[in-house]
Amino acid sequence: MDKVLVVIDGNSLINRGYYAIQRPMITKEGIYTQGIYAFLSMLTKIRSDYKPTHMLVAFDRKAPTFRHKEYDAYKAGRKGMPMELAMEMPILKDILDAMGIARFEIDGFEADDIIGTATKMAEEEGMKSYVITGDRDALQLATDLTSVIINKKGMTEFKLYDDAAMIEEYGFDHDQFIDYKALRGDTSDNIPGIPGVGEKTATALIKQFGNLENLIANLDQVSNQKLRDKIEDGAMSAMMSKRLATIVRNVPMDMEVSDMEIKAQDTDKLIDLYTKLEFKTYLAKLLKEGNTAPAENRKADEKDMFKDYDYPEIKVIKNETEAEKIIKGFKDVFVLFKSNNDHKDLPVISSFNALSENVFYVFETDGLSKTLLKTLNGKKLELSGYGLGELFYFLISGKADVKNIKAKFDSSIAAYILSPSSKERSLDELLLEYFHLALQPEEKQLDLFALAVSGNEKDYTEDLKKVCGLYELSLVQAKELSQYQLEKVFYDIEMPLIKVLASMEADGFRMDPAALADYGKMLKEHIKVLENEIIEMAGHEFNINSPKQLGTVLFEEMGLPSGKKTAKGFSTSADVLEKLAPDYPIVAKILEYRSYTKLNSTYVEGLLPLLAKDGKIHPHFQQTVTATGRISCTEPNLQNIPIRTELGRNLRKVFTASSEDRILIGADYSQIELRVLASMSGDKTLINAFKEGHDIHRETASKVFKVPMDEVTPIQRSNAKAVNFGVIYGMSQWGLSEELTISRKEAEKYISDYFKEFKDVKDFLDRCVSTCKATGEIRTYYGRRRMVPEINASQFMVRQLGERLAMNTPVQGTAADIIKIAMIKVYERLEKEAPEARLILQIHDELIIDAPKDLEEKVSKILEESMMSASDLEVTLDVSRSSAYNWYDLK
Repeated sequence: MDKVLVVIDGNSLINRGYYAIQRPMITKEGIYTQGIYAFLSMLTKIRSDYKPTHMLVAFDRKAPTFRHKEYDAYKAGRKGMPMELAMEMPILKDILDAMGIARFEIDGFEADDIIGTATKMAEEEGMKSYVITGDRDALQLATDLTSVIINKKGMTEFKLYDDAAMIEEYGFDHDQFIDYKALRGDTSDNIPGIPGVGEKTATALIKQFGNLENLIANLDQVSNQKLRDKIEDGAMSAMMSKRLATIVRNVPMDMEVSDMEIKAQDTDKLIDLYTKLEFKTYLAKLLKEGNTAPAENRKADEKDMFKDYDYPEIKVIKNETEAEKIIKGFKDVFVLFKSNNDHKDLPVISSFNALSENVFYVFETDGLSKTLLKTLNGKKLELSGYGLGELFYFLISGKADVKNIKAKFDSSIAAYILSPSSKERSLDELLLEYFHLALQPEEKQLDLFALAVSGNEKDYTEDLKKVCGLYELSLVQAKELSQYQLEKVFYDIEMPLIKVLASMEADGFRMDPAALADYGKMLKEHIKVLENEIIEMAGHEFNINSPKQLGTVLFEEMGLPSGKKTAKGFSTSADVLEKLAPDYPIVAKILEYRSYTKLNSTYVEGLLPLLAKDGKIHPHFQQTVTATGRISCTEPNLQNIPIRTELGRNLRKVFTASSEDRILIGADYSQIELRVLASMSGDKTLINAFKEGHDIHRETASKVFKVPMDEVTPIQRSNAKAVNFGVIYGMSQWGLSEELTISRKEAEKYISDYFKEFKDVKDFLDRCVSTCKATGEIRTYYGRRRMVPEINASQFMVRQLGERLAMNTPVQGTAADIIKIAMIKVYERLEKEAPEARLILQIHDELIIDAPKDLEEKVSKILEESMMSASDLEVTLDVSRSSAYNWYDLK
């Protein structure tokens, strides 16, 4: 096999990769990783494309080089490396060491000089080399033996240069490239060159004279007098520029070519690094190649999940009678559950130590569904597992009594509470992350969840590993929850909520398809009227749904003020049009048209396929999505139905009580986030305003605008309301000025005057920011934790985002915790006192119950009392309740 050397400009590639990935990549411990991730992506491609036997990664050092000493303005003005990327550099070097890839850096020289020296050493041995960089300075190294590969864009676009490619693109060879740079200079390195000599002139001079020295010696052959004068005046500058631009190829490196040979990788070290960086793809690849980590690297009592674990006996249960007998004995069980969308593919309970014996049960029986519903109905049982909501949904949908079945520990919820900003991770991903346990891919695993199995016996080894891994995972996560003081949030709020949300999803919300059809017809009529009005205002027909055609009509034909035109045309996004709408009626009509077409497509056309056979919509409520702790709703998202317009609100008319003899009872927290802010900040002015029952927005307007309460105008109250809520969300003066359509100076004064009147609020928000900067985290009143690594970013915009998160997370997160506590209280009281009534929907700060009409008064009281008692904040929670047959009439 021929020897091949790949030399990489480490600083150049990690810097380009860092900026190629637009979004910050941050681990739950606050480590920035996008530069490393991009570098490894490019490294993987390079190794695949060029099959190197030898590699070297060259790095710059902060110390000045000989170039700085000769010319103190060398690279002056170049933007420094972001702090986040600088933090990644030592970790990247550790990864390279673990990969067995040589690296080198030295004071007084740049990475280019190291690269030039390494390739010269290879050339002397007749060895092929590839230089990987984003810096065109390296083109002077391109020869028949050394190819220079320039990273042109992103992480995938590269161009290869050898001597032939140099001549084809520039018209001269690699040595002459140095003279070319000496003439035209280099703004990125602040190399001056000759003032007034650009790319075309420099190229022409090199082609005519060959090199800089020959040009200066034969200056009289330059026909253009002005150019001759420039060269004569700039000769000294050009000679210095040539010295600055020339890559040194004899750096004193204590290294031979043989030292650059790729060594065996340190797999254990790589596993630790990839785990720390949360690089699951790279980690999985390592582990699936047959590598495992040593016991001391594991979190779970240093157990080797593959070799040293005491696996339980596998018992396969094949008939209903035996299944029923086994399940009846369960008191504390670990559960794996899987079902299809119709919930016909039924669950398997896989137990670990369920009967105080080391047994793993697998149930292979056609009647398991019926057996589970019958056996678990009314049973006292504690469940641990992953994704327990699915099992509760199955049981509740099957009309099983689950009053005494408790969710004890759910690893998916624990993972979320421990790292709420991370994406939801599957059980396999968690086992990989915590134990380096790489199971077979899901599609290759035997179907543990099959109901009817006949023929050959199945091998459940992989599934056994998963259940044992789940058991060990719960032990480690329980310790972490204790370590980070998250037990109250996890055990008192999130665990009981699993059953509540499953019940809400199973019960569903009745939808009247005839009413929906009428609503759709009304929408289409409005859409048609708007379409005709817009076309009439434009003066001709066009496709309103086409951004390109719309941009042409608005900004070219009608001459409306626009943003910059791109290759795709003018932007017609909502934020662009919303700024124009107050002054241009056609734009207001277009926005209205868009809102109605979205209503039609999302809800009228989108809801019908989701209507179940029972005549209800069964939205999916998710616990593990939002970083603040709020519940999200999908399929459909009933939390997002627009209510600002009457036509949007009318959609709620299609949602009704489940029968004519039942009623919807709703209750809504009044200004819960402001009440939370008052309590958490301890601001006496705000607290007293709430205690005395004042209109809080009028009170704020009175203090900020210095007018008596009874003289506050509607617009002053409205502006004060924007300030009140803006403070909660960490709104800046720019945001407030845009919200209220006022000058930035006015907005700044509003905020300043607000904080003068509510000093404790200002102190509280400042404390949130300072605490977050010091600890990297922020918490709610109940202890819910959110990591905010953005708050210490060097980039201003990212840092500002972090400060906003630090200010608004405690308030929003506490409000989210309160509504969850209220839901649990409501559910448990209804279960005991009015089981015929069902909690069916949570939307922001509102709860809705479907109840028999004759229980209206009793259920209303339960709802109100449960919501008001959900918190022990200093400010009493205020609840407004109502009842009606349909959702629209709930006020």
